[in-house]
Amino acid sequence: MIEVKNLTKKYGDHLAVKGVSFTVEEGHIYGFLGPNGAGKSTTMNIITGCLAATEGTVTIDGHDIYEEPLAAKRCIGYLPEQPPLYFDMTPYEYLMFVAEAKGIYYEKALLLVRGVIEATRLTDYQNRLIRNLSKGYKQRVGIAQAMLGDPRVIILDEPTVGLDPKQILEIRDLIRELGQDKTVILSSHILQEVQAVCDHVMIISNGVLVASESIDNLDSLISPTNKLHMSIRCDAETAEQALLPIDGVERISMMQTAGDVLELTLETNREADPRDDIFFAMAELRRPIIAMRYEESTLEDIFLRLTEDDAVEAVAEESAEAPEDGGEAYTSMFSTAGYRVEEDVEEKEDEA
Repeated sequence: MIEVKNLTKKYGDHLAVKGVSFTVEEGHIYGFLGPNGAGKSTTMNIITGCLAATEGTVTIDGHDIYEEPLAAKRCIGYLPEQPPLYFDMTPYEYLMFVAEAKGIYYEKALLLVRGVIEATRLTDYQNRLIRNLSKGYKQRVGIAQAMLGDPRVIILDEPTVGLDPKQILEIRDLIRELGQDKTVILSSHILQEVQAVCDHVMIISNGVLVASESIDNLDSLISPTNKLHMSIRCDAETAEQALLPIDGVERISMMQTAGDVLELTLETNREADPRDDIFFAMAELRRPIIAMRYEESTLEDIFLRLTEDDAVEAVAEESAEAPEDGGEAYTSMFSTAGYRVEEDVEEKEDEA
């Protein structure tokens, strides 16, 4: 559905996006995950044609975003991080305005606007001024404008930022509903949000794509061991001889003494929990355990590990050298569907 190859964006001497390549398949909800400033919004703006890349190509449903911009943008509905709303309009007025700007004929626009208002549960709020709506309902209006024109791909940039917990849950439910018959790309810096609604995740850091996996396969990136932090009244040699033979204990990764207390960290197999055996082994030696804390490897650990500078640099070294700077081009938010006026001009030129 979407194919991105060697996407690079340079601002002066700063590389915001560094040779990013990925493919988006139809019928999935993709999470585009990364820390603040990682290059997520820049990549989204390039994919939607709102920003020109320094180098690279973007193809949407077989249409190059630069060579066939109108055809490519008709496939996309886009909600930027700051929804492009007019606060002195009502949601109904605003959506009719957007429909007209997208080149949708009036009779069809009436049906489409009614449909997206119902889908985003704005019916009771469609005649209120947008300025008087809560942030959550403003986000709904933004999502509704992205849905106009029935695009095959919906791209949402940080759709739940600044919302309260109840609003976040409502927007997530709406995104899941969209994903039933649309391809959705969700940009976020919140891992829990991507886990909650997406079935595939792409992780970007410092402009480099460092991982692209299904949510189910992310577990394969987790360290095969957990950590068990312990404080024991015991000498190091006795503790090592007692603990290493226990099933599930892989190795002792850290050991130091503080007075008569031994502080140590065990790496344990994720498939086993050796805490009971450790307790009875130390009790048999009459070596009291002062404290024991179990630390499981999580998806948060993956995210932190993949977005460390060393990991990002290792991935970047495998990429092609960054290209020279190029020009920039911005388009209106309404260019995602193309203007009917431009179509008419093209048709008249063909007739001539």
